[in-house]
Amino acid sequence: MKQELQTEFPQEIKSVYFQKWIGGEKGSGIDFYIEFKKSLSKEIKLEKIIFRNLETNLKELSKNTFVAHFYQKNINQDLILDSDSKKEYGNKAPIIIKSKFDLKPNEALLEYTKNNKTLFFKIMNAKENPTIAYPSINKPKN
Repeated sequence: MKQELQTEFPQEIKSVYFQKWIGGEKGSGIDFYIEFKKSLSKEIKLEKIIFRNLETNLKELSKNTFVAHFYQKNINQDLILDSDSKKEYGNKAPIIIKSKFDLKPNEALLEYTKNNKTLFFKIMNAKENPTIAYPSINKPKN
């Protein structure tokens, strides 16, 4: 199956932006928003989005606004750091996943269907909004 990359989206996009968030015990993530000037046509269905080597589905917030939530889990991985490199044996190397698509940090690939045909549109120059820091939930110690 050949993946067709469209040069234009079939409907006018008002804005595209993303916003990092930090949520205490809940971890952190990025919310990616797409706003259209008019309600999304019924013949177009947004399937998923690929952004910074992450992939997820889009959710409808309103008839013309959609969001994708990328979650990053808090992983407490103990690393042994020592001037004697032999004592660092057992540390795990990071897993680096190479994307199928060559995207810059402010670019995303939108997968959508139009008239039951799967198409792809490259979103360029997504604007980054300031990070939101949610308060952590700290329980008082008795």
